[in-house]
Amino acid sequence: MPRPKSQNPRSRVANFRLAANEYAEMEQAAQREGFDSLSDYLRHLHATYQKPEAGDSQVKETGLFYGLLDPTLFEETNLGQIYLGDSLGLLHRTLEPNSVDLIVTSPPFGLIRKKAYGNEDADQYVTWFRPFAEGMKRVLKNQGSLVIDIGGSWKSGIPTRSLYHFELLITLCRDYGFHLCQEHYWWNPAKLPTPAEWVNVRRIRVKDAVDCIWWLSKSPWPKASNKRVLAPYSESMKSLLKNGYTPKLRPSGHDISNKFGKDNGGSVPPNLIALANTESNGAYQEYCRANSLPVHPARFPAGIPEYFIRMLTDKNDLVVDPFAGSCVTGEVAEALSRRWVCCELSEEYLKGARARFVGLKPRLRSQDNQAYQIYPPCSMNGKTDTSPLPIDGGFKRPLTSVHEKTL
Repeated sequence: MPRPKSQNPRSRVANFRLAANEYAEMEQAAQREGFDSLSDYLRHLHATYQKPEAGDSQVKETGLFYGLLDPTLFEETNLGQIYLGDSLGLLHRTLEPNSVDLIVTSPPFGLIRKKAYGNEDADQYVTWFRPFAEGMKRVLKNQGSLVIDIGGSWKSGIPTRSLYHFELLITLCRDYGFHLCQEHYWWNPAKLPTPAEWVNVRRIRVKDAVDCIWWLSKSPWPKASNKRVLAPYSESMKSLLKNGYTPKLRPSGHDISNKFGKDNGGSVPPNLIALANTESNGAYQEYCRANSLPVHPARFPAGIPEYFIRMLTDKNDLVVDPFAGSCVTGEVAEALSRRWVCCELSEEYLKGARARFVGLKPRLRSQDNQAYQIYPPCSMNGKTDTSPLPIDGGFKRPLTSVHEKTL
């Protein structure tokens, strides 16, 4: 008896008859465009050239872009170019295949509440991102890296988290063949305690202060060196280097050799990036205010692109940010002698971005070694609230006195 047909098959397979010369030509075209397989190439062609019918709402819902146009060159510097327009055109048409050493970007987050800078709904985010993923894979070199800073979001009306940024990571790896080199986490010490309803009012969640940063690559072996991003030694390590260390076997079973006491110029940093995002009166903001231009509200700190540009690229390598905003990535790349390309949809944001390239000296994170402190869990020595936990998990909103102060 044949197996019953699934109503929701996991995948569909289509067979095409091609003459030997047709197959060879199509395979060569796929390779020229930077695709590893004919299936990837055909999906790219479908997304690029299919024409929607008039009034077809599905085109907008799926996030596919048709009839791609090259973005317009907006500004040039000694090492970089700024483009105005849809970055899909940049990734699928303007840039050459296998030409980019590093893509480092902070795309619009999948937040529940719409922001002025155009974020996508969380549940539609992965679908919206697919054509960008195809383009990123097309332009990246085999030894290049893709770095995506992506914040999380809460589900509407309930104190639980969306999984969209994890779904995006899984999609990039499973559907597009990217490798997860290492996840990083950006801790912003200055972030406000949000969402206020769950953190300050009902007191059932803690402050959301971390963004995920996915470091991916086309190859398991992208070029990289952590020696480019060493951190200062701790005081205890400085003492050990000064006074010497006796090799021994730890209770955990780790055999600590005499190499542990070697001075390597600094310590290997963890995958937690501690950076406050508090700049409000810098040259960029002053330029925007003086010229009545909007300040981009979602700038990531320059230390993030600096960290990855230093670790993953050499001088004269090409760095690309397809969601450039105010072109922080371009400013850092220029200061580090990397070639760069930034692309942004908003002309007003790019007018403000000019402030970063008008003779002002970029301020790199390496010029500021401020450290941040975070207390270990339960550091209040028992001086905390011990009242019974809400039996409903905080479902019922507490009655808050007008004189009560929330922290």
